[in-house]
Amino acid sequence: MRVLVVEDEPPLARAVARGLRAEGMAVDIALDGGEALAKAAVCPYEVIVLDRDLPVVHGADDYLAKPFAFGELLARVRALGRRANPAHPPMLTRGDLAIDTVRRLAYRRGERLDLSKKELAVLEILVAADGAVVSAEELLDRAWDEFTDPFTNVVRMTMSKLRRRLGEPPVIQTVTGTGYVIP
Repeated sequence: MRVLVVEDEPPLARAVARGLRAEGMAVDIALDGGEALAKAAVCPYEVIVLDRDLPVVHGADDYLAKPFAFGELLARVRALGRRANPAHPPMLTRGDLAIDTVRRLAYRRGERLDLSKKELAVLEILVAADGAVVSAEELLDRAWDEFTDPFTNVVRMTMSKLRRRLGEPPVIQTVTGTGYVIP
């Protein structure tokens, strides 16, 4: 899930972002409403965590008073994310792959895979695409945050690691010039 945290207190913004990243989310930070509007115009965020009392721009779909428990914030972000995107079923499957979207675990041929959070995010996007090709740009937009240089080979490197972890026979195919697919 791609999240924008808009908070005018930098230490709090960094702490919230760090916690959400630890849960496997791609998180960007804006320190005021103007910066948030500029970032939201460029990137499709599923959820925006917004400080209600920002100068210039404020407002919200849900409200949580400060101080708040991070667990409560996390639950609300996940709930809002489900509203923004069609919900994935509790289990996604494609061929001999299965992803438990609730527990955030992946399996191949019934064996649990030891994947990083980023590898799991990429695999989930590919499996959910249901046989459609997913471009490297879409993977960058959905699984990484704004600090990822789009001109690096981070997608190729992650795909290489993911393919090794998935084992033989190969599951992910490269469609030259277009992207990746699990047929």
